Amino acid sequence: MTLRPASEPRPPTAIRLAQVQAQLARIVVGKDAPLRLALACLLARGHLLIEDIPGVGKSTLAQALAATLGLKYSRIQFTSDLLPADVLGVSIYDERNQAFRFHPGPIFSAVVLADEINRAPPKTQSALLEAMEERQVSLDGQTRRLPDPFFVIATQNPIEQIGAYPLPESQLDRFLMAIELGYPDPAAERELLVGGDRRAHLGELPPLADAATLADWQREVTEIHVAPALLDYVQALLAASRGHGSDGGDASFGESGTRRGLSPRAGLMLLNAARAHALIAARPMALPEDVQAVFPAVAGHRLAGGTRAGAAQAQALLRAVALP
Repeated sequence: MTLRPASEPRPPTAIRLAQVQAQLARIVVGKDAPLRLALACLLARGHLLIEDIPGVGKSTLAQALAATLGLKYSRIQFTSDLLPADVLGVSIYDERNQAFRFHPGPIFSAVVLADEINRAPPKTQSALLEAMEERQVSLDGQTRRLPDPFFVIATQNPIEQIGAYPLPESQLDRFLMAIELGYPDPAAERELLVGGDRRAHLGELPPLADAATLADWQREVTEIHVAPALLDYVQALLAASRGHGSDGGDASFGESGTRRGLSPRAGLMLLNAARAHALIAARPMALPEDVQAVFPAVAGHRLAGGTRAGAAQAQALLRAVALP
């Protein structure tokens, strides 16, 4: 497959995705790169973890994304007393019909904001595992499908803050990407100070897509071509993360015996994210720069040392592995 000439007009999907990004950027100011990663995560049918201090726009990003794409949105505030039933739902006995009736929890939405997810105890955090992996909920002997699309955006406070529980590795692995928003640059911060709180404008955002359109875009992601040379590059990154070259050898382990390297599933997620990034860039094939753009967000929280340290390790891997 050949690249599209630069003079050829962009296809409708790329134009509409550019409009989506532009609308998001009017709400979450000065964060073009994180916004592009968040959109790529959704297009790749993954889930997103945002770790940052309060007040930098994490919740606003989730609301703006749902409003812009015309998707049903719900927010779950994770606290120390939150129970799994508060997330998944509960069956209540209906005396009139003499039967139990299931009342769906807030997890039954297209976009779910799990706010401050690491403030809830592990038992409640685990309520999300099946939902995020299988896109279903098993309760009272029944399996109930979740909406399609289904996208979890979880925010996480820095672990050093009081009352925060570390997320287990099994749950971290459910997130396709982990990103930070960070403080705005001086120009963006001045724009915020002059324009006021952008959350007040969330209700004014026109939907630029719907669930059916998003499903079409997600199918287009799977059609993005990946050349054998790019697969070699991805395998080289995976091998380097395990502490050996592509010719084999023992993977490295941390002090606790935990494997440091990226799993084959992480490799599949990396390819999906790179394809989504290429679709946003209006390319019919994924390139090494697409892999490089998404690699720290995909790999960082899967490497030893936590999200921030893992992202630094991911950058070091990109520098160490030669481009194809």
